[in-house]
Amino acid sequence: MKYWLFKTEPGCFSLDDLIFSPNSTTSWDGVRNFQARNLMRSMQVGDLGFFYHSGKNPHIAALVEVVREAYPDHTAQDPKNQHYDEKATPEDPRWYMVDVKLVRKFAKPLPLSDLKKEAALDGMELLKRGSRLSVQPVEEEYYKHIMSMVE
Repeated sequence: MKYWLFKTEPGCFSLDDLIFSPNSTTSWDGVRNFQARNLMRSMQVGDLGFFYHSGKNPHIAALVEVVREAYPDHTAQDPKNQHYDEKATPEDPRWYMVDVKLVRKFAKPLPLSDLKKEAALDGMELLKRGSRLSVQPVEEEYYKHIMSMVE
């Protein structure tokens, strides 16, 4: 099993949006960074991830599970969609998405400021200067430490 962090702007797609999605499940679409795309293509059903709200008050809000492995992101081929990519075709979709399902909303969100105070999280991708990937791997040791913080 691998662990991940999925970043989203609350104004674009919030935890409440996930909660009120059918079966609290959604496709993680719109990723337009090749490194993040490649990470999603390596995800497997059963992998776990943190649902992270970026923006003004960045925090980890919940735990999600990958319930469908990478498949072509259809939004890239829809000219009416904000994530449209004219280079994406059915033969060469370029972009992929996974489906995630809510496992657990945390009783209290974990603010980025609190994560930065944890020496045990030194080296975590999220906390590295200039880290902007919307999908990131999370080492098992960091995953376990964060879960201990929400218990």
